[in-house]
Amino acid sequence: MPTILREKGYQFFFVSSDSGEPIHIHVTKQAHLCKVWLGTMKVAYNHGFRPHELREITRIVAAHQTMIHEKWTEYFRE
Repeated sequence: MPTILREKGYQFFFVSSDSGEPIHIHVTKQAHLCKVWLGTMKVAYNHGFRPHELREITRIVAAHQTMIHEKWTEYFRE
């Protein structure tokens, strides 16, 4: 479960068993969890985040989209 980014208290990470799925990132903070698809910036699932937090999360993911994509390719190619 490599952490890719930490910003504003959020931890952005990959799950190693997700290699067969489209590129996405998992996000956690204070026992809340969500998953964001990189291509569409849509939230795949959400457990506990409020709407304004999800907007902040997707804004952060969009701002780091290129880096997340590169890290995904690097991590799952190995």
